[in-house]
Amino acid sequence: MPHPDLFDSFQLGPLLLPNRIVMAPLTRNRAGAGNVPGPMNIEYYVQRASAGLILTEATQISPQGVGYPLTPGIHSDEQVAGWRAVTDAVHAAGGRIFLQLWHVGRISHPSLQPEGALPVAPSAIQPRGEAVTYQGMQRYVTPRALETQEIPGLVADYRRAAENALKAGFDGIEVHGANGYLIDEFLRDGTNLRTDAYGGSVANRARLLHEVLDAVCTVWPSNQVGLRLSPSTTFNDMRDTDPRAHFSEIISSLNRHKLAYLHLIEPNQADQDHGAICVPSSEFRPLFKGTLMVCDGYDGAKARAAVADGHADLVAFGKLFIANPDLPARLQANAPLNTPDPATFYGGDAHGYTDYPSLSPA
Repeated sequence: MPHPDLFDSFQLGPLLLPNRIVMAPLTRNRAGAGNVPGPMNIEYYVQRASAGLILTEATQISPQGVGYPLTPGIHSDEQVAGWRAVTDAVHAAGGRIFLQLWHVGRISHPSLQPEGALPVAPSAIQPRGEAVTYQGMQRYVTPRALETQEIPGLVADYRRAAENALKAGFDGIEVHGANGYLIDEFLRDGTNLRTDAYGGSVANRARLLHEVLDAVCTVWPSNQVGLRLSPSTTFNDMRDTDPRAHFSEIISSLNRHKLAYLHLIEPNQADQDHGAICVPSSEFRPLFKGTLMVCDGYDGAKARAAVADGHADLVAFGKLFIANPDLPARLQANAPLNTPDPATFYGGDAHGYTDYPSLSPA
């Protein structure tokens, strides 16, 4: 049997992906009023429809889940309609697109919360750093610890968001369990000091994750539901005493859900610089019995090697997809790549968003 190639097709649940190159979820802060996707967002995603799969930017499941200005939601009729225009256009261009479901937890600010409320978290631990608000950078506050009796309502918010994603015409959903946001805050022992059924043991800290997955899989077939985790990240002031052991148990426990895929973010230099115990995705690969997607630090050559040697089935690209809307064609042709402009990553207009050039037609 020949080794699989990055440019081979891949059967992901009911979807046949034309290649194994995935557009990673990328917060760009360019939603319109009411956190509704608009025409500029449609153009941006359509330009990248040649990806094997598009994962949208993180999208709030509820007003409480908001943590940044101008990020889209999936909890209002207007937001559902805005996303429907995106999915219709991506499908017309031949693409496939999953919505990433997001609740930021403590990584918010009262000015972004309904009625100026405190952000919520598993435990009342103030993160270091500053929140991005409409009034500029402001220091994070100490969040309010969720009451045990509030958690079923939170899970219901995820279910409603999954229902709205179905109405909006997506091909599937990805649950955001990474990068220091709410679900990740429950998973880590540095941010979860609870003494109820959602704290203490690894199984208890993963209880919310499993309840969310069970809930969204009542809306979507499980083979159209993905999950993103970041076992080694220190982003958003995260820490864990033993990510290798803790996430080995968590990842092994995911097999019962029969998910479309597990999406793992590799450790990076910032994690190392912050003293994290860095665990590469290769260590978790044998524990998960389904499709593995990897992300962070991959270029074309590294991605091809990861797929060829069986380390991963799919590879997600972030910054390279920002700057190269036709990234699969460029990688396959070994063509030059546009250089991303970090100054335009977050917020702004079409510059640095929809104006990166594609390869000239032959």
